[in-house]
Amino acid sequence: MLSLQVSGNGQLTPAAGPGGVTEVLDPVLPGEQTPVVLTIAGFDPSSGAGVTADIKTIAAHGCYGVACITAMTVQSTSGVCRVEPVDAELISETLKELASDLEIAAVHIGMLGSVKAVKAVAEFLQRQKLENVVLDPILKSTSGAELLELNGARLLIERLVPLAALVTPNLDEASALTGVTVTNPEQMKAAALKLHSQGAKAVVVTGGDLEKATDFLSFTTKRGVEQQLFKSERKRSNSTHGTGCAFATAIACHLALGRGLPEAVLLAKAYITAAIVHAQALGRGTGPVHHLYRMYQPARRIAVTDPEPVR
Repeated sequence: MLSLQVSGNGQLTPAAGPGGVTEVLDPVLPGEQTPVVLTIAGFDPSSGAGVTADIKTIAAHGCYGVACITAMTVQSTSGVCRVEPVDAELISETLKELASDLEIAAVHIGMLGSVKAVKAVAEFLQRQKLENVVLDPILKSTSGAELLELNGARLLIERLVPLAALVTPNLDEASALTGVTVTNPEQMKAAALKLHSQGAKAVVVTGGDLEKATDFLSFTTKRGVEQQLFKSERKRSNSTHGTGCAFATAIACHLALGRGLPEAVLLAKAYITAAIVHAQALGRGTGPVHHLYRMYQPARRIAVTDPEPVR
């Protein structure tokens, strides 16, 4: 069991004992360059998901967030009512301008909203050769609204999956992308292997809706495919809107800060767990997690299970 202490000054530090990590969450020291993390995603006016939630997550991890909006939505905690994709040329120009001005340490890709947006982002990544690209393949909202048409999902597999350092589908997304039914760790493994065959370098299949919150990491190394299972007690809460966005963005931040992939996944999982625990009840539907809980909370302890090797 890994015990992590969240302090009021915005740091996540290991508690004493075996199995703890050795770094704090925010290792950027005065005078050092703050990593820039780019999020490419839709706009959620309720700020539970999308670029505004991503920017909060990036700030919580001591990085500097910049954003490119791919779609405007009409939504609240009760669900998505309308989606209006942003013109693909505007997306391309925004990404080009940001890349010409800033050194981007990591990229989070969330909702794209249209085939043209998928093409624009793929072309941008092919030109820029950016590292630490985390792709969260958002196909539907939690309320069931379609956020990317079928042709867009196919193009995402063909063009974006091979360009990403990590792909983070939930159970439904993993099933839709691979055609594999995904309801348990063994099926998570099968879906991850299928995504590897589609060009994915690394995959985290997230299972926050399982009896225990389970995330399955599969990544390629010189030794072949390595896999780890991360489990923690599921937090029963009505404030879970945007957990996938925040999880993927948090991983991008840790990669930007120089952490290895397994550690980045573990710390992102710990962050989401705490953000759910400290969430405030907002709205009439599924409320958001508390992305900036560290600003308001005294030192507390949360616990997640050490990753289990998968054979």
